[in-house]
Amino acid sequence: MLTKFETKSNRVKGLSFHSKRPWILASLHSGVIQLWDYRMGTLIDRFDEHDGPVRGVHFHKSQPLFVSGGDDYKIKVWNYKLHRCLFTLLGHLDYIRTVQFHHEYPWIVSASDDQTIRIWNWQSRTCISVLTGHNHYVMCASFHLKEDLVVSASLDQTVRVWDIGALRKKTVSPADDILRLSQMNTDLFGGVDAVVKYVLEGHDRGVNWAAFHPTLPLIVSGADDRQVKLWRMNDTKAWEVDTLRGHMNNVSCVMFHAKQDIIVSNSEDKSIRVWDVTKRTGVQTFRREHDRFWILASHPEMNLLAAGHDSGMIVFKLERERPAFAVSGDSLFYTKDRFLRFYEFSTQRDTQVIPIRRPGSTSLNQSPRTLSYSPTENAVLICSDVDGGSYELYVIPKDSIARGDSLQDAKKGAGGSAVFVARNRFAVLDKSNNQVLVKNLKNEIVKKSGLPIAADAVFYAGTGNLLCRAEDRVVIFDLQQRIVLGDLQTPFIKYVVWSNDMESVALLSKHAIIIANKKLVHQCTLHETIRVKSGAWDDNGVFIYTTLNHIKYCLPNGDSGIIRTLDVPIYITKVSGNTIFCLDRDGKSRSIVIDATEYIFKLSLLKKRYDHVMSMIRNSQLCGEAMIAYLQQKGFPDVALHFVKDERTRFNLAIESGNIQIAVASATAIDEKDYWYRLGVEALRQGNAGIVEYAYQRTKNFERLSFLYLITGNNEKLSKMLKIAEVKNDVMGQFHNALYLGDVRERVKILENVGHLPLAYITASVHGLQDVAERLAAELGDNAPALPEGKTASLLMPPPPVICSGDWPLLRVMKGIFEGGLDNVGRGAADEDDEAADGDWGEELDVVDVDGLQNGDVTAILEDGEVAEENEEEGGWDLEDLELPPEADTPKASTNARSSVFVAPTPGMPVSQIWTQRSSLAAEHAAAGNFDTAMRLLSRQLGIKNFAPLRPMFLDLHTGSHTYLRAFSSAPVISLAVERGWNESASPNVRGPPALVFNFSQLEEKLKAGYKATTTGKFTEALRLFVSILHTIPLVVVESRREVDEVKELIIIVKEYVLGLQMELKRREIKDNPVRQQELAAYFTHCNLQLPHLRLALLNAMTVCYKTKNLATATNFARRLLETNPTVENQAKTARQVLQAAERNMTDVSQLNYDFRNPFVICGATYVPIYRGQKDVSCPFCSSRFVPSQEGQLCTVCDLAVVGADASGLLCSPSQIR
Repeated sequence: MLTKFETKSNRVKGLSFHSKRPWILASLHSGVIQLWDYRMGTLIDRFDEHDGPVRGVHFHKSQPLFVSGGDDYKIKVWNYKLHRCLFTLLGHLDYIRTVQFHHEYPWIVSASDDQTIRIWNWQSRTCISVLTGHNHYVMCASFHLKEDLVVSASLDQTVRVWDIGALRKKTVSPADDILRLSQMNTDLFGGVDAVVKYVLEGHDRGVNWAAFHPTLPLIVSGADDRQVKLWRMNDTKAWEVDTLRGHMNNVSCVMFHAKQDIIVSNSEDKSIRVWDVTKRTGVQTFRREHDRFWILASHPEMNLLAAGHDSGMIVFKLERERPAFAVSGDSLFYTKDRFLRFYEFSTQRDTQVIPIRRPGSTSLNQSPRTLSYSPTENAVLICSDVDGGSYELYVIPKDSIARGDSLQDAKKGAGGSAVFVARNRFAVLDKSNNQVLVKNLKNEIVKKSGLPIAADAVFYAGTGNLLCRAEDRVVIFDLQQRIVLGDLQTPFIKYVVWSNDMESVALLSKHAIIIANKKLVHQCTLHETIRVKSGAWDDNGVFIYTTLNHIKYCLPNGDSGIIRTLDVPIYITKVSGNTIFCLDRDGKSRSIVIDATEYIFKLSLLKKRYDHVMSMIRNSQLCGEAMIAYLQQKGFPDVALHFVKDERTRFNLAIESGNIQIAVASATAIDEKDYWYRLGVEALRQGNAGIVEYAYQRTKNFERLSFLYLITGNNEKLSKMLKIAEVKNDVMGQFHNALYLGDVRERVKILENVGHLPLAYITASVHGLQDVAERLAAELGDNAPALPEGKTASLLMPPPPVICSGDWPLLRVMKGIFEGGLDNVGRGAADEDDEAADGDWGEELDVVDVDGLQNGDVTAILEDGEVAEENEEEGGWDLEDLELPPEADTPKASTNARSSVFVAPTPGMPVSQIWTQRSSLAAEHAAAGNFDTAMRLLSRQLGIKNFAPLRPMFLDLHTGSHTYLRAFSSAPVISLAVERGWNESASPNVRGPPALVFNFSQLEEKLKAGYKATTTGKFTEALRLFVSILHTIPLVVVESRREVDEVKELIIIVKEYVLGLQMELKRREIKDNPVRQQELAAYFTHCNLQLPHLRLALLNAMTVCYKTKNLATATNFARRLLETNPTVENQAKTARQVLQAAERNMTDVSQLNYDFRNPFVICGATYVPIYRGQKDVSCPFCSSRFVPSQEGQLCTVCDLAVVGADASGLLCSPSQIR
């Protein structure tokens, strides 16, 4: 039994499948009707209007309707699209057990505990017939699929078959007079629309269910006597054929299977049983722990069944429908019915090869599961679940592909998983011993090999290799060398599909697809909500796969999409070009033509095959929001531009890709303030002042315009802006413009006009306009403000701009790969060469579409007449009347008239770029100013994550490797790179590495200073020095291999001191914990220190322990101190005294976490010993050791790297790279 879907709910009393959609209705004992999508596993809707249990429910075959009947005596007809009950049919006087639509007429049949069966017309909403005759509850009633019959079962121990032919005639034939007369009689004296045809007696207890066979004249019934009975009928009579015994309790429902010769029944004994109709024997039983079964339903079209029980329902299949198949080159071998068949893709020829014997056993699911083919030997291995898993080996005779009838004996063996691993060898999985048996074509064992994991299936993985599957992982195992070639954690894998070149493999589980390479290195994972069914690789390395209802694709980077929808599931066998070959559930070979444009387009983008992309843009119908969003997300807005007609989207894409021309055209078409503003921002970023000006003019953004003219030094237009502000009576604007122009008289005039006389007076006095100042002083009289004493005034004048008017040096916006190509469609090749010739100066930033945009007309912005009196001679400074030769109408690059003579040389590559390209040393990247890559390198090499301490050093390196020259006052400063080891004779064109401010000798000086500070007991100072050495080492560069070793040695020395000093400082902070004080003092003596420092540490530890009466430990330190032969007599003397004192009493008052006999290292964060054999993690940079819980934390010793991070190691010399 293959469970496809399960629900948890109240007791399920009624079930009905939808004929087309993947839906099932379940009516519950609680009165709710649920509508489930069993494919997605989701609850779509619930209908809750019945009072009490709903025992019957049924979907209409073609209308969006269903009917339900409940214990509230009501039959309700619902429209599931409108989510409501349309009407209620009343008439029954007791619980309603079942309801069913007629497949053709607008009828509903209902069975009730009032001992009647009623037939209703749901269009006229009336009861058209009442079938009486049963003398106990009627448990079920249903129409025959083809004939005018109804079968009913009742607790009166009978099954009745009713003939409703007269009812059909009455409904169909015209109502003539004679008929109308007889109609009156029937109305008066009781109708004869439905008559009992047979009464089937044979059950000893009440009958719960009876059902017709869909095609044969058979009836099956189930009753409280625990028996299932099979009945046969002809035109005149019906009789009992056989009884099927086996249920242990009341049989609640029973039915014929539509596709196979079997009966399915379920019962209150908590089981579902499957019976063979022809042999009349039980085939299989499925049991539940605690739930009694009440109802069964079968899908009208598909091979699906559903059963309702006490706590929900299950949708299930009895047998797998996937045909076993194997593809080899141009041919497909597959099994169908009882034959092995052969299909040729190129000719689409399908032939029967040989019969394969099916077992005589009666249980289900014995069909072949997998098939493996060896082309050279023409041999086929077929595996199935017969006898708990077995295989059959057939060698196909050469002529047999044409004939396909000769039965041959197969070589058999136990093992549910067998595959060919070489041309004449196959591997069989022996699960019990977890080994693989390699056999030859005579079925003899050649070799045995134990497996690395507990595998439950094996798949082919290239010659001599097996892919072994366990619950949660797969491994590739080499049978020759007996080694694991690859290992990958996965969900439970059902199918394995290799690409044609065996370089990639797709692992298919129920809801996921994992793509990996041949060594099982993970490439991407896709998750699907709907079950994945099959897949195959196409010739471009795209994986095409199917779910229950879609054909989809998966690109190598994990992007996926839908190719088309499916009505029924298919199993892909091969993908060739845009044809998919597949097998359907009936085992027929089909080919489906698909549109591969979308995924080929995305693949070409991914692989940077831009010529393909170009031709596809021109020739295909690729479009849609999804494609544009995809291109934008993947960073190809310039490509997306070519798909878009909508101006707003075009504008957004043009801005994103920096294509000013298209942005201007779109902004003009849209003509909204917001769009002009955004265009201005982008044009300003690119330095295209002409467009910025035009955009500001269009939005009447005067403040920005004035500022633009200030920074581009366009004084002429600034004075225009001043006049415009005057006309608009915008005082603030006037004042700003006067300030930008440096026009003092104008500023004084403005201040005077608006009544700010004191300000006007000060402005005039400071700027030396004596005549005006005197006039204003006279006006102000005593109110004239005094100028501050002892201050020297400076003129408030705008600085001269670097470049006057015209565009700035334009930012290079690279032409997209696609730009030129698309614009040149239809132009000659010569044109393309021209474009390339002057293509170096960012030509595409120019405005081509709109005439005279370069210096758009500000006066046009103003309302007519406002500026009439200002246009004395300039005609609104409209600069369009230059007489230019025709080819200069739309200049390629917006350069000034003056500069058109001079062509600037192509700039060379900046030195800093050369440095970063040549070097993998972080210090040299930092010197080049490329901090990003420097940090990435340090992170990769040393696992460094905390860059805060390194920031000042990065800045020092960068500043120290450059020097700066002033050229002349208004020009920017020129920076020059300073190179390491430069001399006169060096070639001018060869760049040396950068000069660095840190070197190894400085570190040695610092080390000596640190030693000195330690000796004098200045621990804080010493710690600072040692830590700064650790922080500098990543940015030091040395020349020789010997020096590299010295640097590595230095890290170890310094690390020991940092750890020791940190512990000692921590010890000094602790006042109230003598035990911890002693421990830290003891650990300090185990740091690898210089001898004088070690003696001091031992003396210190000895003193601390002695004072706290830990005499045994103190003696240990005293002995170690004497072993170092101290040169200071005082130290030796103290140690001897301690030894003497302790000899009388060798005890410790307090227990320390310290065992000097057992070698240990100290955790750099928690300061506890990690004894030999205990697990630890280390810092990738300074190699300090930590307890495992510190993994992923910042190293407390060096304060740079992450503990336990992966790192490639210190790289501090070019000699390490060569």
